[in-house]
Amino acid sequence: MSPEEAFAYMADFRNVADWDPGVSLSEIRDGDGPGLGTTYKVVANNMALIYKTLDFDAPNRMVIEAENDRLRSYDIIEVAEHPEGSAVTYDATVELRGLFAIFNPLFGLVFNRIGDKAAAGMVEALDGALIAK
Repeated sequence: MSPEEAFAYMADFRNVADWDPGVSLSEIRDGDGPGLGTTYKVVANNMALIYKTLDFDAPNRMVIEAENDRLRSYDIIEVAEHPEGSAVTYDATVELRGLFAIFNPLFGLVFNRIGDKAAAGMVEALDGALIAK
């Protein structure tokens, strides 16, 4: 995909349900489409989260965040030109909160396995190749 096409696909967070096997639902809650301030209701691993778009610089970068009493997810999506189309970087930081925070070291290991499955789905959806960092 071109950088513009890849960004448009990734920035529409409704598409996360297509490539992340842990997500069963993703829909716009507030807003007319992808953009600054748009919120999405996402059901991931049977937990409902509300993600808010904090930064939106099409076709380069988007930051989206969800928080509740149990966890915080802070996701950065960046798209750049690449000789074969585009390079998409998805960096997600998920931390348990409150009393659950003591389990963060163990949760990190579990989250990495979940993230690997999502990364494989994202690569397939974007018709590309996974380049690990």
